[in-house]
Amino acid sequence: MRTLLPLLVLTAATPLAAQDPHAGHDMGEAAEQADPSPGPTMETPPPPEAGEGPPRAADAIWGAEAMTASREDLRKMHGDFPVFWFQGDRIETQIRNRADTYLWDIQGYYGGPTDRLWFKTEGEGEWGDAPEDAELQALYAKAIRPFWDIQAGVRHDIAGPDTTHAVIGIQGLAPYMFEVDAALFLSHRGDLTARIEAEIDQRITQRLILQPRVEANLSAQSIPLLGIGAGLDQIEVGGRLRYELRREFAPYIGIEQSWRTGAGADFARARGEGTSATSLIAGIRFWF
Repeated sequence: MRTLLPLLVLTAATPLAAQDPHAGHDMGEAAEQADPSPGPTMETPPPPEAGEGPPRAADAIWGAEAMTASREDLRKMHGDFPVFWFQGDRIETQIRNRADTYLWDIQGYYGGPTDRLWFKTEGEGEWGDAPEDAELQALYAKAIRPFWDIQAGVRHDIAGPDTTHAVIGIQGLAPYMFEVDAALFLSHRGDLTARIEAEIDQRITQRLILQPRVEANLSAQSIPLLGIGAGLDQIEVGGRLRYELRREFAPYIGIEQSWRTGAGADFARARGEGTSATSLIAGIRFWF
């Protein structure tokens, strides 16, 4: 018995092909003789009665009330519920050669993933004086594709000449994570203007973030009442370096350069204003 035990172990551990030299040949012939076409169950379509049941058949088993609650939980699980979001994107002071200024840029929305009501406000002025430019927007937004909304609504200028605009725009996340906000404004006087903003967050560390930003203001015609020139009226290029004390709260510093161009520069000179300005910036950014 002891002499047979090693032989039995060796035989059990030896591959089949090694035990029988013809085994691989026989298996190959069997594979070649097998029918390569799929079976009838793979080609046969589902029976016609497969889709004839009620659209909510589970109601008949568990009851409509119980299934309504389950479907509501499932909808919330996938994010289909209204939320409120508020962000102070730029709350800052700008230090310039002539006069220091303040600026705010606030926006937020209430709604679900595909339909939202947006509000936006921004403005600026010199410290100690009323705002020179200020506006308030109320918009309805509809998702047209992932990360992109089309927006429409009204804008009212609450500083300077009283002006109301119809607004249509688009806002979203472009390739390489650029945040883009572009809009056309048609005033009640028939003036057509546009604004394009783009920015991107470049993480240096988990909390230290550099944000390059560019903004361009354009107009289809010169508007002497508002001091706006036809074509590219103004462009701003800058960068802000912020540190997130918390994800929802971050102080920042930065620098920005702005230019008035074309007829817009002529309007600025006529008012005794400079056509370009370099600003050192300090501010805070928050959201909840």
